[in-house]
Amino acid sequence: MVDHKQKNMRKTLLTAGIMAALTLPATAQTYKGTVGRTLAESTEWWQQPTRAPQGAPNVIWIILDDVGFGASSTFGGVIRTPTFDSLAAAGLRYTNFHTCGICAPTRSALLTGRNHHFVHEGGFSHISLSAGFPGYDGRIPSKDGTIAEILRDNGYNTFAVGKYGLTPDEDATDAGPFDRWPSGKGFERFFGFLGSQTDQYQPDLVEDNAHVKPDGRNLNEQITDKAIAFIQAQHKAAPTKPFFLYYAPGATHAPHQVSHEWSDLYKGKFDEGWDVFRERVFENQKRLGIIPATATLPARNPNIKAWNSLTADQKKVYARFMEVYAGYLTYADHQVGRLVDYLRESGQLDHTLIFVIIGDNGASKEGTLAGTINRGTLSRSLPEEEAVRRNLDSLGEVGTPQGHNTNYPLGWAQAANTPFKYWKQDANAEGGTRNPLIVYYPKGITDAGSIRTQYGHVNDLLPTTLEFLGIPFPSQIRGVTQDTLQGTSLVYSFTDRNAPSRHTEQYYYIFGARSVYKDGWKAEVYHHPDILDLSRPGGPDTSIHRDYDKDTWELYHLDEDFNEQVDLASKYPEKLAELKAQFETDAKRYNIYPFIDWQDVFTRKFHKTVLYDHP
Repeated sequence: MVDHKQKNMRKTLLTAGIMAALTLPATAQTYKGTVGRTLAESTEWWQQPTRAPQGAPNVIWIILDDVGFGASSTFGGVIRTPTFDSLAAAGLRYTNFHTCGICAPTRSALLTGRNHHFVHEGGFSHISLSAGFPGYDGRIPSKDGTIAEILRDNGYNTFAVGKYGLTPDEDATDAGPFDRWPSGKGFERFFGFLGSQTDQYQPDLVEDNAHVKPDGRNLNEQITDKAIAFIQAQHKAAPTKPFFLYYAPGATHAPHQVSHEWSDLYKGKFDEGWDVFRERVFENQKRLGIIPATATLPARNPNIKAWNSLTADQKKVYARFMEVYAGYLTYADHQVGRLVDYLRESGQLDHTLIFVIIGDNGASKEGTLAGTINRGTLSRSLPEEEAVRRNLDSLGEVGTPQGHNTNYPLGWAQAANTPFKYWKQDANAEGGTRNPLIVYYPKGITDAGSIRTQYGHVNDLLPTTLEFLGIPFPSQIRGVTQDTLQGTSLVYSFTDRNAPSRHTEQYYYIFGARSVYKDGWKAEVYHHPDILDLSRPGGPDTSIHRDYDKDTWELYHLDEDFNEQVDLASKYPEKLAELKAQFETDAKRYNIYPFIDWQDVFTRKFHKTVLYDHP
């Protein structure tokens, strides 16, 4: 007599086993057949194809470059970003989200879910900007796998376009090795550039594992075309298979290059100058609830002149730089809009989880006090008056294919970072590390258009994505045991705007500038002057020997003073001591030591007798 209850149970267990096999990474499956002396004595078994969890959405991570907190209209800026506006209106805006202060560290933390020194990206992967120490050799270990590797092994197709920035220079030829190219870090298709910056019309362009010739169009248009092509081909072949796209344009990193069609949209819009810009953005941010209603605007950096004190030539030159930058940002938003439109038209948008990080650090201070157009025609050491004269003579080249190093003056960097102090590279300051985040997923976000103030960091996006998809963090990737994550999932905040922050402690360090955050308090050091301290009148000063022990620590209570205006170091010495001790612990735990700053990088040769090659 058949026991139907047992039969049904066996059927249920068999089905569960098959489904489990379909959702496990291919590398985790062990052979389940039996091998005898003959076929009759053997049981055949085939490895099951890997499948993503049932109903898993597509995932897109978008990260822009060098934008600044107060630039986009989505977060109170006066530069139009209608695509980001629409995504935010249907999603969530995070106003307390953080990056690492400069590009490669941010991208390494983002892709791995770990702190940047922990994955060896304390500086860059470039030969001249890396060092032969565990926190600085620029080689992400295999034990610190990327989001692309995890999703690839869980049934996703994985694509990347735009800026990668994490391939060591010595590996970045067509001879490889390719294990530290995007293809070696989990991306099945790649189109973009491996370095930190490139010309937007003649880029150092790579497709998959080979350099290719650019076609003369702006790179942002090309990477968008490729992203759409990758998705189209995949969707045609496997319409139910989800994809992960890492979309990382060079915009708005220098060179600021965009056609007149876009830069002329802002003709005359910045003639009132950076002081008016800051005030206008600050009021917009209050009106939108981006910043507290009781907030005050920090004073203009003392090394930046009041706009009304500038000469007519200075105003003309500086305003044109900002017109180009603004057009470049709006153009980048337009290209993202093309991608969003394709997903909508192909019926995929409602099934796509999108994260947008508007900048991998604060706005760039690398354009000097007067702005730059071309290397070779403008030295950083020129007096501002001479730099302005040269820029005026070449003003027609700003933003064009001939403007190979177009970057705006420092005054506009502070304006783009409204309401914060300082800028890119300053890992001590919110102006260097606080960047806007948008989370969009219409099926899973019911509180559309609302703001989140929970503390977050780029290393949070990997665990956030995995939790939302229901994919466990793997103990191994392709046989390599994985190290711990430092990021914290933000999923808890998707449905609860008042939930307390779960990411409660985070360090920051870039070339001597350093800080540590814990439970609403932050201790920080603005380590200066350095060899690229362009905020100094007359340019950088390399004659002063810096002693890290003589650096002055500051203390801020960010819960009450979010843009760091009231230094409480003398009032709460015990809290300062506690945070300094926390930084010391982090420095040892995450490979921050030895301290390295710009002067070390540019005046000392790091002899690499042995290149780190960690498994």
